[in-house]
Amino acid sequence: MDTQQNVTILREGFLVKRGHLVHNWKARWFVLTPDKLIYYKYEGGKRDSCQRGKIMMKGCVVTCPFLEYDNRPLVFRLQTRNGVDHFLEACSREERDEWAADITAAVDKLGGEEGGEQWTPDVSQPHNINLSKVLESMYDLHSGINMSNHVEQGRTYSNCFSGSAVVDWLVFMQLVLTRAEAVTLASALLEEGFLRTIGLRSVEALRTAGLGEQFMDDSTALYSFSDTLKKRGSVKAQTSLSAVELSGQVIKRGYLLKQGHRRKNWKIRLFVLRSQPSFLHYYDPTKDDVSPVGGFALRGSLVSSLDDNGVPSGVKGNIQGNLFKVITQSDRHYFIQAPSHQEKMEWIDAIREHT
Repeated sequence: MDTQQNVTILREGFLVKRGHLVHNWKARWFVLTPDKLIYYKYEGGKRDSCQRGKIMMKGCVVTCPFLEYDNRPLVFRLQTRNGVDHFLEACSREERDEWAADITAAVDKLGGEEGGEQWTPDVSQPHNINLSKVLESMYDLHSGINMSNHVEQGRTYSNCFSGSAVVDWLVFMQLVLTRAEAVTLASALLEEGFLRTIGLRSVEALRTAGLGEQFMDDSTALYSFSDTLKKRGSVKAQTSLSAVELSGQVIKRGYLLKQGHRRKNWKIRLFVLRSQPSFLHYYDPTKDDVSPVGGFALRGSLVSSLDDNGVPSGVKGNIQGNLFKVITQSDRHYFIQAPSHQEKMEWIDAIREHT
């Protein structure tokens, strides 16, 4: 895709960026070209024409995943040739890995030899890994895996972690080279009783999978340390209404713009669509994806595409376009903008499928 200035765009979309001076997180629109990563701010519901910053690609180093932020497993780090770090967060693991891969490819084309490490870490450890040492590192209070609350089928489990979080951590710590090797290593930890399954998803995988594939690289499969490791807490379960809402399988995640109900201002939100039960929740991406700021049941809802010609009734502000509307069963109207026409249609189709 080309802009009017005839610059090739390799990739574009929303990412959440950590500020340099004040370490707060802001959602920005990023455009990757062959030699630079440019970012813009959204004013109201429209992208401004003035770039807010740029990162030159030549000699950059990408670290993905970058797991030094609690509750932010979707961050990757971009370090410039001058040693300046940029921390960027995507809406999903797939988006994170695709951004990292596209940036790495751009760096390689510009002369990857100046970039030092590349996205895939250089691992020189032998394959006879000491499982006890791995467990010790994983259990470390400061550099180990982050434990948090997770929900599965209406039950909230504390002090546990997802399968994909374990795989991310093993790759980040350079204990393995690939995600496939991480699954094999995690399966060995499981087999030795260092880890245990929590909830139905991981238990079923353990029961049905073959040897070496017992562990799931999946954000909905839950695990914990064995019962012999007591000092970091034990797993407890409780059921609540919000837990039931958040217990469905994640069907789709993405950054969209949502119009506020009272002030009618537009804000970038991380939307998560779940099924069984079908809910659409939205989160403040500058905070976390643990506690939604809002959401509604999709059962009985109506979703429709809005014409970009003119401003539809009920919509305020200087909008970019690609609008759609969701009317809930209780007759509440949600006005939402997607970054592109294709994403708008994908969201409409996904929501319709679960109403």
